Order: sequence, then structure tokens, then C-alpha cells
Amino acid sequence: MKHRKSNTLRQRLRNLRQSLSIYQYCGKAVELVWTTNRTLTIAIAGLTLLAGVVPAAMAYVGKLIVDAVVHAAQSGLERDRWAALSYLGVEAALVAVLAGSQRGLGLCQSLLRMQLGQKVNVLILEKALTLDMVHFEDSEFYDKMTRARREASNRPLSLASSTFGIGQNTLSLISYAGLLLQFSIWAVAVLMLAAIPSFIAETRFAKAAFRLFHWRAPEAREQHYLETLIAREDSAMEVKLYQLGPMLLDRYRAIFDRLYGEDRDLTIRRSVWTYLLGLVSTAAFYAAYVWIVLEAIAGRITLGDLTMYLVVFRQGQTTFSNILSSVGGMYEDSLYLSNLYEFLEQEIPQPLGQATQGPVPGDGLRFKHVSFRYPGSSQLALNDISLHLKPGEKLAIVGENGSGKTTLIKLLTRLYSPDSGHILLDGLDLQEWDINTLQQRIGVIFQNFVRYQFTVGENIGAGDVNYIEDQSQWQIAAEKGTAHSFIETMPEDYQTRLGRWFRGGRELSGGQWQKIALSRAFMRTKADILVLDEPTSAMDAEAEMRIFNRFRSMTHDQMAILISHRFSTVRMADQIIVLANGEILEQGTHEELLELGGRYAHLFSLQAAGYQ
Repeated sequence: MKHRKSNTLRQRLRNLRQSLSIYQYCGKAVELVWTTNRTLTIAIAGLTLLAGVVPAAMAYVGKLIVDAVVHAAQSGLERDRWAALSYLGVEAALVAVLAGSQRGLGLCQSLLRMQLGQKVNVLILEKALTLDMVHFEDSEFYDKMTRARREASNRPLSLASSTFGIGQNTLSLISYAGLLLQFSIWAVAVLMLAAIPSFIAETRFAKAAFRLFHWRAPEAREQHYLETLIAREDSAMEVKLYQLGPMLLDRYRAIFDRLYGEDRDLTIRRSVWTYLLGLVSTAAFYAAYVWIVLEAIAGRITLGDLTMYLVVFRQGQTTFSNILSSVGGMYEDSLYLSNLYEFLEQEIPQPLGQATQGPVPGDGLRFKHVSFRYPGSSQLALNDISLHLKPGEKLAIVGENGSGKTTLIKLLTRLYSPDSGHILLDGLDLQEWDINTLQQRIGVIFQNFVRYQFTVGENIGAGDVNYIEDQSQWQIAAEKGTAHSFIETMPEDYQTRLGRWFRGGRELSGGQWQKIALSRAFMRTKADILVLDEPTSAMDAEAEMRIFNRFRSMTHDQMAILISHRFSTVRMADQIIVLANGEILEQGTHEELLELGGRYAHLFSLQAAGYQ
């Protein structure tokens, strides 16, 4: 029995420490607000203090007014009437000061809220830029980022405002308690104890609401995805054609109904308990009301005292409730803010490489026994891959979908690191290269390349951010990518906005988009490695042949890696590897592989038969 009680006590102490530890984010929130705009933060702090002192002064002046009115009515003297009117003037001035401070607080908080929301979103986006691909493909981490973006931009100011609000209300409460102590210390005790039940209920439900929010990130993301499918132009055509709209909308409604049911139950329980426990505060107020009235009837306090004590007790009770509500609100805000800092403080391995050149210039690219599996997968995506690509050579990679072709490119561009083996450039492991230097040496067009909703020139210029505004480089790259001819026919040539997201945008065909993406790869004039992952899958055979003939002539000194299912272009490569289940099945020239009579020869004959 004693042992069980001891364990229960330890568990409660542990829960208390965990609950109190969440308030560590109050200081971080104030620091975040301070660094966002110091002038506005100081203004909010000053106006908060002013708003905290004025109400008690108004209550005391109200007492003086009532007593002065009673005295003037009894004496009938002119100076007593003027005294009462003077107190009224003082109260009017205090009302103006209080209204001005409250209005100023609202103004400063509105301005700071906009700046703070921007700052937090920038912090989140800056952190996102440091993430590895493994983070974006990890659903749990993606949920963490989603939670940070959904709520955390509003919570820091709310938490800082609550902190300032506690200071304001504490000043008011001290002022009220000073006035109430003239009546009775027990009145102060009743004032404070009556608000505690509501505080406990609010804190408990705040934690429950946060847990509900925390669990929901996957469902919220799915809802957003369904909205995107229904309302975005890039999916609208297929959704309409396959009549998917009603089904997607039903799923959207089902998620909402489930989330609404959870919200409804929590909201009802929270409202009922808040109301019932709020009655405790009401009962305490009216008990004090009766006490003060009886004291006034007995003549132990004046009518002005009666008025003041009633006002002070009511406002003091409200103020103390506000303090506890602010503490509860800070607890809730801190829970949400923990999402932000959990995301911002995520450990990201920093690239250690600093080399800008290798020890064996001209050695080219080597894969040495490279193996890799994606996080969370038990199957190897690449297994014991070895190859050597010399400067000026062209390598083609063929294989079925899922054979590891794109994974090999991800390792080459250091979006992922091998689990075993080494990838060398100029005799130096890729991990030892400075990441910016390495990426400048590689030009890539991915199979799922991005269709930026920018101008034509910016879409091409994105291939080299240092020259993204250089129109002469745009044109040179577009000519290499065979896009210049159709760009000239567009309404504003290189200044034409692409896509349908913004006004005046123009959509391109799949083949035209691929030419834009190919031109983007050619923007990297310093790149000596070009990677083309299915670069012409949306083009006709004639356009494809024209592009690859130009490609060979323009990349004489560059290494090139081509991934394609079309053997008419693959056969132009200096060497070809056939991947199957992440392993190199065959390797050689087009003629050697045909003579081998293996997988490549079989696939080539099948494709050739289709053209006969």
C-alpha cells in the first residue's frame, strides 16, 4: 500500500514538473517578440503597466465622488459641490487615459502581430531550406513541420501578450488588494480562492485540446491534400474526366465529421465545467456583496466605501480570474509553441566537406561498390554499384521503373548519402566536397521537374541562381535546349508568365515544358556533369533526335548521364548500364550489349519491332 502511494506521489510530482517545464517557452516568446520590434515591445510593456494601475485609481476616485456628493448634499456648501465635480473631472481624465492605453495596446499588438507572423514564417522557411531530402520524405517529420506552420505564427505574440497581461493584472490586483485590506483580509482571501476551480478546469482542457491538435496533423494534411486535388488546375482535368469529384468531396466531409465530433465533445465538456465552476466565483462575489452591504447598514463604512468595495471586489475577482486565465492561456500557448521550437531545434547534420577541387583532376566520376536503402525500407534501392565515367563520356542508364535509376542520380547530387561504398569526383569522395561547389558542377533535369509559375526567362534562369536575371544567358540556354524558337512566338517572349495560377499566365504543352527544363539545365555553364532523367518523354521522335544530336555536339567535354526508355537515344551513349532491382545487370556499348543477347537486346528488339 505504502509503495503504491509512493509511486502515485512520484508520478504526480513528475506530471507537475512536466506541466511547469512547458512555461520555459514564455521567455522564448518574449525574446522572439523583442527581436521582432523593440519599439513596439517597449510600448506594449509601458501601456500594459499604465492600464494596470488606472482601474484601481478610478475605483478610489469613484469612492471620493460618492462621499463628496453625500457630504455636499448634507452641507449645501458651494465648495463641496465643486469638490464633487472636480473628482468627476479626475475620473473622466482617468477614463480617457485608460481608453487611450487600451486602444494603444490594441494598435501595437496588431502591428506586432503582422511582423511577428512574418518573422516566424521566415524562421520556419529558413529551417526548411536546411533540411535533407530524408526529412521531406519522413511523414512524421512532415507532420511536425505542418503543426509548426499551422499555429505557431500566432502563438508567440499571444504568449508574450499573456505575460504582459499578467503583469498588468498583477498591478491591478495589488492595488485592489490594498484597498480591500482596509475592509478585511478575509475579503482578499475569498477573492483569490474563488477563482482557482475555473483555472484548474481551463488548464486541464487546454492540455486536452493540445493533445487533440497534436494527434490530428496527418488528418489535417489529408484534408488539405483533398482540397488541392479538387481545386487545383493541374489535377482538375483528371478529376473531372474520371468523375472523382464526389468521391473526394465525400472523403473530405468524412474527415471533417470525425474531427468535428472530437471538437464538439471537448467543447461541450469544457463549456459545462467552466460554467459550473464559474458559479463558485459568482457565489463568492454575492457572499462578499451581502457582507459589505451589512457593514454599510451598520454604519461601519460610508456609502462611498460601499460603492468602492463592491467595485473593487468585482473587478478584483475579474482581474484575478484573468490572471489565472492568462496562466492557463500561457500553458496552452506554450504547448503549441513547443511545436515551433521542436521543429526549429531539430538537429540537422551539417555537411563537413570543404574541398573545391579533387586530387586527381580529369579522373571523372566513379561509383565504388555503392549500396543504399531509403529510410524505413528493408529493401536495397541500390546494391553494389560500380562504374567509371570519364570526362567527355556519355552514360545511358536503362531499366524498369523502380530499378534504381533516379536513386543513383539522387546519390550523385548528394540529396542522399550512400549506406556503403564511395562516390568519387576527380578522385575525392563526394562527402568531402563543398556542397555549393559540387552542385555548381552538376546540371540536372529531373523527370518530375518543377514547373515554376514564373516568367519564361525566370524558369530557365532558375538553373543558375547567380544569373537568374541575365537575359543573354536565358537565350543561350534556350537555344541549347531547343526552346528559343517557340519562346519567340509567345506574346512577351521571355517575359511571358507561365502557368495558370496568376493572371495572364500561359500554359505550355508537355514537350514545351520539357524544353524549358532542358534549357534550365544548360544554364549551369560551369557544370561538367549533365544529368538528364527522361528529358524528352513528352516530345515526338523527331524533336527528340534533334535535341540529342545537338546535345552531343554541345557537351563534347562534359560528362553526361542519360536516363531514358527510348533506345533510339540510348544507343548514342558511349556506355550503357542496365539496372534491375538496384543492381547492374549488364554494362557495355550498344553493340556489345546487342551481341551479348541479354536483357538489353531483348528490350531493344521489342521496341524496334514496334516501329516496323
